[in-house]
Amino acid sequence: MAIETNGNTHADGRSDSRIQNYTKFWQKDTSKEAEVDNANRLDSYTEVVNGYYDGATDLYEWGWAQSFHFSRFFKGESFAASLARHEHFLAARMNIKPGMRVLDVGCGVGGPARQIAMFTDAQIVGLNNNEFQVGRARKYTKNMGLEGQVSFVKGDFMKLAEQFGEGSFDAVYAIEATVHAPTWEGVYGEIFKVLKPGGVFGVYEWCMTDAWDPSIPEHKALAHEIELGNGIPEMRSLKLARSALTTVGFEVEYEEDLAERKDHVEWYYPLEGDYSKAQTVYDLFTVWRTTWFGMFVMHNIFWFLELIGVLPKGTIEVGAALKVAQTSLIKGGQTKLFTPMYLAISRKPANSE
Repeated sequence: MAIETNGNTHADGRSDSRIQNYTKFWQKDTSKEAEVDNANRLDSYTEVVNGYYDGATDLYEWGWAQSFHFSRFFKGESFAASLARHEHFLAARMNIKPGMRVLDVGCGVGGPARQIAMFTDAQIVGLNNNEFQVGRARKYTKNMGLEGQVSFVKGDFMKLAEQFGEGSFDAVYAIEATVHAPTWEGVYGEIFKVLKPGGVFGVYEWCMTDAWDPSIPEHKALAHEIELGNGIPEMRSLKLARSALTTVGFEVEYEEDLAERKDHVEWYYPLEGDYSKAQTVYDLFTVWRTTWFGMFVMHNIFWFLELIGVLPKGTIEVGAALKVAQTSLIKGGQTKLFTPMYLAISRKPANSE
């Protein structure tokens, strides 16, 4: 199935038709999903991901933050502090040091890249295949005065060696980004190539857990709902992430599903719209944004902005997909069938060519 992507392209790189065609990559009834649908999304992963983020980025920034990821929560810890700690924890586990050249694969609008740069004094290069997000990342970074330490480039994470050359980074990390790849072996293999021998790769990966069984219709439907709601061509199991790392040559030094830790509140609490779980006064607003009333207000604001042309056409339709994301991610977390934070720290052997 070929999906047309021609249409109005905005100066910031967003495409109306790409946004409007996004949901066409899935069956409306996810129980009717077939292998041909899955294959088409994998073949068209660039269009799937770009269509999603062209429409979802404004919604993400308004409803979440400039760091597009989940995190664990300690008692009394603010939402913003939790996001930053999650990023710092990864950098610390990787032992990123001042002066290292580090690649952020799938950098979003650069929130984690800026935090990790400030935390480690490393030089960070953010890679993103979405032109709109790259522009946003550069603007925010310049506003913070970090443009000499953090840079951003547009590119395909399935062609890293072609873009950067082999052995060009001391470390590489990816935060909830490589799930968008058509295969983990493909993207992990490219990361392996651009690392120097002895270099480290750290990843927070989105996975269906070992409890997930695709032969169970309800489990399979949940995976498809997560895909549709989050711009993911194909959800895969945690065990496949483990095997992909070793298959391409990495030595896994540490791994843990952080969602399995017993935290004060679960990682998905900001999606629930439950005021009782807010950790700080400011976080009451964070929670409000995912209540029915907050989403109603958000929907109407963005509907108006799309109507007058401030936002690209199709943004509201992607917003509807985000509602699917909300319910499916909560369900995935509650049932322990999904995790957004399988953490793996892997190293390229020092004797690698």
